[in-house]
Amino acid sequence: MFIITGATGQLGRGIVEELLALIPADQVGVSVRNPEKASDFAARGVRVRQGDFGDAQSLLHAFEGATQLLLVSSNAAATGGDPLVQHRTAIDAARTAGVKRIVYTSQIAASDSSAFSPARDHAATETMLRESGVAWTALRHGFYAASGVMFMGDALKSGVIAAPADGKVNWTTHADLAEADALILASDGMFDGATPPLASSQPLNLADLATIASDLGNPVRRETISDDELRSKMMTRGMPGGVLDIAAGFYFAARTGEFETADTTLETLLRRAPTTMQSVIAAKVSGAS
Repeated sequence: MFIITGATGQLGRGIVEELLALIPADQVGVSVRNPEKASDFAARGVRVRQGDFGDAQSLLHAFEGATQLLLVSSNAAATGGDPLVQHRTAIDAARTAGVKRIVYTSQIAASDSSAFSPARDHAATETMLRESGVAWTALRHGFYAASGVMFMGDALKSGVIAAPADGKVNWTTHADLAEADALILASDGMFDGATPPLASSQPLNLADLATIASDLGNPVRRETISDDELRSKMMTRGMPGGVLDIAAGFYFAARTGEFETADTTLETLLRRAPTTMQSVIAAKVSGAS
């Protein structure tokens, strides 16, 4: 049985949908904090069980009978929590439950020395997996395209992207990653350890995104502000400290090229070109008009 954690989130839900197109529903299970939010999956024959990264016993029940576990990374750091504690709990529960392979959603910048704190967490989790004694695969995802749109802020209305100096980022959509993740999950043993970068081949910076919006008839210019000015603006908006640190780390890491890596593995898996940021921004422009 294939078990997916975080199956009511954007990525997890997408992975389940793609997996259901590849294998029978009675071979798919989900581990979710709130089973009611996964009632649509239950109606289609998916096994739905309550599982919480903060409750090892619930995970043992949710992971029961799993041959492969898709562990969607925790975002607890954004709200002051510790994703590594949660990942350790999940990995230990998977080992106890007899899971044969753990597939983890990592990131292209995963490194102990990254300036981006989530990338350091991904690297530490990959080390946990390596030392777990369980077969594992780390999906080295490109940076979410939705985050690229978020970093643009209200630029489609204001006409300005005001942000610190950045660098090229390999933006990749949730939908493309979900499709690739499901294919990897359904093909046991396709990758051992960390995968090549699962990303597009078109790294872009915020100036590039401004140009794309402008070419689509929605003029946007790029304005560079200091890191301190960004932090001050975010504090004024009441952003928690964890979010401030993650944002500051992103810009520093982008400037040093941590997110620029391009690769053709995703295109090979999908058998088509990955979705471009031009398409993503075009949809946003259309929705804003």
